[in-house]
Amino acid sequence: MRFAVTAEQRQFGAALHGLLADADVAAAARAWATGDHEPGLAIWRELAKLGVTALTVPESFGGLGAEPVDLVVACEELGHHPLPGPIAESIAAVPHVLTTVATAGSAGATGSAAGLAADWLAALASGDLVATLALPPLLPYALDADAAGLVLLADGTALWQATPQARLESADRARRLFEVRPDQPLAPWADTEPALRQAAGYGTLASAALLLGAGRGLLEASTGYAKTREQFGRPVGAFQAVKHALADTAIGLEFARPLLYAAAIALGAGATSTARDISAARVACAQAARHAARVALQVHGAIGYTLECDISLWLAKIRSLSCTWGSQSEHRAVVLAALGQDGAGPWN
Repeated sequence: MRFAVTAEQRQFGAALHGLLADADVAAAARAWATGDHEPGLAIWRELAKLGVTALTVPESFGGLGAEPVDLVVACEELGHHPLPGPIAESIAAVPHVLTTVATAGSAGATGSAAGLAADWLAALASGDLVATLALPPLLPYALDADAAGLVLLADGTALWQATPQARLESADRARRLFEVRPDQPLAPWADTEPALRQAAGYGTLASAALLLGAGRGLLEASTGYAKTREQFGRPVGAFQAVKHALADTAIGLEFARPLLYAAAIALGAGATSTARDISAARVACAQAARHAARVALQVHGAIGYTLECDISLWLAKIRSLSCTWGSQSEHRAVVLAALGQDGAGPWN
């Protein structure tokens, strides 16, 4: 089994970084927070040209049918830049649910629903569609339903095409949460439950990669700022306490990365340890990202609390994202249960 990232995957990540570094992602995130989605969606369309939106869509529907490791490479870079939008939902989770409906593997999925799902999958792959998902209790609200062309709800009775209702406030102004109501049934719950479990795994893995990328973005911003911010006539980065804090942040992120890629490999191989590995990766990535957030605030000082400072975009994202797709305590419980071999998990 190969654990190293391939040269092609490194090039893919580098291409994503180059695209996002040239785009004004921070401005797009601030516009998204006000309800202006066009700058952010324009970046999504550029990402589609590199195949990001087609990663988990099967080849038979115009996608790439890529491995989970490729998804991790992409999502880490998307977290490295504070890109707004339902990334874990649209790119990682929804394609698995729609594939089940489109292939009409059960009598419960009607022919019209299968046709719709096939069309939606093709639109997701091409970047013409952004989708979001509510999957209570794991995902009680639909993220960015006002920007999505497709809103799905899996409520324990059926899989529905849903309609956004009231908007709720989030700690991250660029994460717009919506209550949704069921509108058009697509398939019975029993026929989509296995796909929803798999979708939960993919979404959780993607959220872990986004957190790791966000932590990396904060580390780079903090390191750069430590070289220019002066105190007592010296850059603050020259002080041992700051050096140690930044070094601890780097170590935490690097220790989390192997767990993330091991989880991706397990998911792709269908290993029996998949749930445990995904939860372990999620715990490690969220913990490392939270530490990066604390250190970033310490290094930047009071300016780090202001909305005008770009690190506020990562700080808010980490705070919110680490509480969705399962909490830290839930994922720790999954790991503990797996060690006790009772197989419990938030998507079981």
